[in-house]
Amino acid sequence: MTQNNISDTPTASASLSPMSEKIKADPRYYWFLVIYLVGLSALGSFVNDMYTPSLPAMCRFFHCSVPTVQMGLTMGMIGLALGQFLLGPISDRYGRRPVLICSTLLFIFAATVSIFSPTIHFFVACRLFQGIGASGGYFLARTIPADVYQGRGLAKLMALIGAINGIAPASAPVIGGVTADAFGWKGIFVVLAAFAVLLLAFSPMMKESLAPSRRSSGSWLHSFGGYVSLLKDRAFMTHVCFKGTSLGLLFAYISASPFILQTHYGLSQTYYGLVIGFNALFVATGSMIALRFHPLKKAAFIGSLILGGGILGQAVALYTINSIWVFEGFMIVILFALGLIFSTTNTLAMNEGRSQAGEASSVLGISGYVFGAIVSPLVGIGDVFHSTVVVFVSLTILVIICSFGSKAIAPDLNK
Repeated sequence: MTQNNISDTPTASASLSPMSEKIKADPRYYWFLVIYLVGLSALGSFVNDMYTPSLPAMCRFFHCSVPTVQMGLTMGMIGLALGQFLLGPISDRYGRRPVLICSTLLFIFAATVSIFSPTIHFFVACRLFQGIGASGGYFLARTIPADVYQGRGLAKLMALIGAINGIAPASAPVIGGVTADAFGWKGIFVVLAAFAVLLLAFSPMMKESLAPSRRSSGSWLHSFGGYVSLLKDRAFMTHVCFKGTSLGLLFAYISASPFILQTHYGLSQTYYGLVIGFNALFVATGSMIALRFHPLKKAAFIGSLILGGGILGQAVALYTINSIWVFEGFMIVILFALGLIFSTTNTLAMNEGRSQAGEASSVLGISGYVFGAIVSPLVGIGDVFHSTVVVFVSLTILVIICSFGSKAIAPDLNK
């Protein structure tokens, strides 16, 4: 399924897409598409990032332990993974817009209900449905570009979306921290529901990107068979594992940072949000710089080497140096390296699986949330500094192994 030496222009099949024709006729629609896809992807980021500043406060509100409240992150990730698994084939059968509308409605409902959670267990259950609802927009932000473009055109669009979307993880903790300080953790989910309503309101402006002639035939259950061929594609799965392990590392950082920066170093929810937001800008920077590498896949390999150095330094710092500035310095290096990896592995995986874009995007998204769901509670066990080091180092070893596997595959994008 791997396509070598792919050109930078859409294929003939991609030109059948109504969205492709719309972009050609009206270049302004391209920028609407970029902004709207950023919003869809941001919802997937917001579902976890916005409420992380309130995790310590939620421990006190529900009178529960750190690992228990972190199960809310885990359940959200399980929902994001499960939703993508189910919705990917459905979108390949029925189109992208119906999936977008139904999944957004589910998120709005689940976010609203969670505000009235009487117990932490009820809240955690709501998080599952929030994740399923948010998964629609999250995987469509990767799927729709692959419907329209391939090669460097796909790389540029996805890197642009990824870089602009750096605003999401940058702004989410800031918005979440300010909201939590002013209105408590419940206010965060009011904001999340309102954001989803805004996305839904603009959905009629987005044209369907998957032409009827390119949709899978037969029942929607038959569409799930596409996963089998993708799982057998070595090049595709190498880049999926590469992205998944590195995204798991990001989730470990998201889960541990509130307790390191707030509980240990004493930052308020607002200042915590500002710090996390500043750090996230380096992910966006890495995403854009990745486009300067030729071939493109070289960016991910270099990123894995930078990541290894940053994690080694952070491990030593967390065990021996009690300094927020040292912690921050190494995190900036780590997040920049992850930006290089994310932009590249997203493009390479979707380029290789673009003939089954819905399923390919689902597998790619699920991989990260599988790792994220596993590691999120682990960083809260015992001494958060030491457990974070163990998780960081373990995942980084897997990332570097995947980077050498990717390096051994002939480049798809040579220009």
